[in-house]
Amino acid sequence: MKKPLLYAGVFCFMVSGLLSSTLALAQSDPTGKKPITDTYAITNATVFTSPGQAGMKATVLIKGGLIQGVGSNLALPKEAKTIPGDSLFIYPGFIAGASDVGITRPKDPDKPDDFVSSNPPDEIAGITPWRSAVDQFSGKDSKIDDFRKVGFTVAQIVPEGGMIPGKAAIVLLGSENSTNLLMENTALAASFRGSRGMYPGTAVGVMAKFREIYDNTKLTSERSQKYNTVAGLKRPEITPTYSAMQEVTTGQIPVMFTTSSELEIRRAISLQKEKGFKLVLTGLEDYEGVLDVIKSSGVAVLIKLEIPDDKAVKAMKDDASEEVKTLNARVKKAYDDAIAQASKLEEAGIPFAFSTVGVKSGDIMKALQKMIESGLSEKAALAALTTNPASILGLAKVAGSIEKGKMANLILSTDSLFTEDAQFKHVIVDGIIYDYETKAKKKASQDSKGDGVVKIEGNWEYTSESPAGSSGGNLVIKKDGADYSGTITYDDPSGAGTATSDIKNVVLDGSNLSFSFDVSASGMDITVDVSGEVSEGSYDASMTVGEFGSFPFKGTLTPTLIANK
Repeated sequence: MKKPLLYAGVFCFMVSGLLSSTLALAQSDPTGKKPITDTYAITNATVFTSPGQAGMKATVLIKGGLIQGVGSNLALPKEAKTIPGDSLFIYPGFIAGASDVGITRPKDPDKPDDFVSSNPPDEIAGITPWRSAVDQFSGKDSKIDDFRKVGFTVAQIVPEGGMIPGKAAIVLLGSENSTNLLMENTALAASFRGSRGMYPGTAVGVMAKFREIYDNTKLTSERSQKYNTVAGLKRPEITPTYSAMQEVTTGQIPVMFTTSSELEIRRAISLQKEKGFKLVLTGLEDYEGVLDVIKSSGVAVLIKLEIPDDKAVKAMKDDASEEVKTLNARVKKAYDDAIAQASKLEEAGIPFAFSTVGVKSGDIMKALQKMIESGLSEKAALAALTTNPASILGLAKVAGSIEKGKMANLILSTDSLFTEDAQFKHVIVDGIIYDYETKAKKKASQDSKGDGVVKIEGNWEYTSESPAGSSGGNLVIKKDGADYSGTITYDDPSGAGTATSDIKNVVLDGSNLSFSFDVSASGMDITVDVSGEVSEGSYDASMTVGEFGSFPFKGTLTPTLIANK
């Protein structure tokens, strides 16, 4: 069910739409959205055409949304708009193998008066294979721009719902004014999520129900064929469920099973072996113990592009008791093992791509860097973002690498892709250029305490933009021993002036400051996460508000105001 809208005064929670592209626009176009040209030449950039290929100095020519050529001696048409790329690094645009970007949850249907929990209608039980992710997709979702900012240009969107919520689709992460649909009905989404208070309510029940639906679909199809050719037969029962499942039973599309744990992975592969359908495992989080099972099955794999929260690891103290140190060592090992799983997939020779369902866009580059630090090669990481998902989704002929004739989906970075200082200056989707602000990385200077720790305690004045204008308040940070605490004020959603909330999970990692706080609005409790760089008394951050997206958050340390001791 869609979440209710919040008031605009709450930190621009309801900032609408996407950042404006800075394309050269036609003066005569009253909408301000029609570009003068669709031909661009990015000259003398360092181009990485595909994973494992060395970067080469070249020009990339784009026209009509397609790559026209990549090389050092291209003949450029007169109408081409030149973009100097001397200091830029060009990579293929990222592809999300599964994503919930732009997806809204459909309204739960009302139960009928004669409802029986042991035999509920399919729709009530979360079995809706006829639904399409396209019907749940909104091009106005701010998450589209959030993910485009971090390099994603194509996503397979997965419908939200129960055991079988519907069929996935593939879309470009372009402007809401563009036609972004690439392919419909590319996979059937499924999970072991049972139905509360009715059958199937457990994972075992889901497996039994899936078998029943699969077998009845095949039986109905066979009876329908006989009914059309043999006289005197009883008309077979054709339901929306059986009709929609035929693409699975005939092998036209795979089942995309969400399997976060080792047990769920085993269950999905067991079903696949039993029934013979095509299978894609998605949302994998805990899988190292079943790598041999995954490899022998030959199924496609989408791991979750997320790493465990490291706040517990950072909070560990050197002066803890031996008992606490033993417990901390177990926590640290579990954390390290979880991050290293992706490298284990590479070692096992299992190609994989990424799922971003439930993932915050602001955490993606950190997750990738941590995976690489834990043994994943940069080649495998880039493949998981480009060529692997293109192959899994059937897009290899049009996307995943930088080649003549493929879609112009590109990332233009200020540095090598996985370096800490890399920023995305331009992201090109279907030949349309989206420009993003880049800033020189600030170094800690006079605000440093001499021990490499940036000063954050004090009173900060912050601002955040909304459609109604700027809003802001005060952020007070205090130091309690080795930890930090404090409060933040904001515009009360009820319209009653300002409200105050305690900040929590305050972590200072080098010059990166992150914290969170809770806001109550319209009967909802929403967690707001803030993360960004502190330097010379300024705080340049992003604020993630639940599922509503990320927005700018800028703070200034006020030296005349001292935080309470």
